[in-house]
Amino acid sequence: MGKPGWEELQKLIGYAFRDPQLLLEALTHSSYAREASRPSRDNEQLEFLGDAVLNFVVSVRLADEFPQYEEGKLSRARARLVAAEHLASVAATLGLGQYLRLGRGEEKTGGRDKSRLLVDALEALIAAIYRDGGLRAAQRFIRNFILPENLSAVANELFSVDYKSALQESLQARHLGPATYRVVAETGPEHRKTFTIEAVAAENLVARGTGPSKKIAEQQAAKVLLERFREATE
Repeated sequence: MGKPGWEELQKLIGYAFRDPQLLLEALTHSSYAREASRPSRDNEQLEFLGDAVLNFVVSVRLADEFPQYEEGKLSRARARLVAAEHLASVAATLGLGQYLRLGRGEEKTGGRDKSRLLVDALEALIAAIYRDGGLRAAQRFIRNFILPENLSAVANELFSVDYKSALQESLQARHLGPATYRVVAETGPEHRKTFTIEAVAAENLVARGTGPSKKIAEQQAAKVLLERFREATE
């Protein structure tokens, strides 16, 4: 990754690194570090730290926003907000894959599009921002790119039951195949999109859901579909 890439990414995330080496480390996969002719740090330690920073920031935000809820409900909400699927979507929106430094093997096998590598890079980026600019800088990045703009507006989805699992159990009980989900629309700016998901089950039952992440939109679609399935089989 050349210097123009650094500047482009920093402009996109709205943060300029005082120590660009931290950004470079966050984008360096272990496969590259192993093959590099000169010693190079990979992003595994930063990924470890970034995961902790992300969970802490999300926990504080949830506790501040919903002081009336007990630990169990807050934990479920946090799990949804930091789910790998959501983080991979954020990383893809930021285009982190194009900035990754990968070894030859990972490059050949499509490493720039692998969800696991994208999630690791995003968490490493959070840690790099934290190391470079402190907690407030990391909080700002997480607030702008990972958390919904208005948590209260998505509270029902965050604290609701797992409708996808409930729907799957109901379908299995009647010896039917699993529901399928697909994105039918994406609206809003790149860093804060609203997704519309269509769910289909039992061949002719269709429902749609919307949300600030694909996971939340899928839950909403599954909830509607579950209601329709129960009505149809009563």
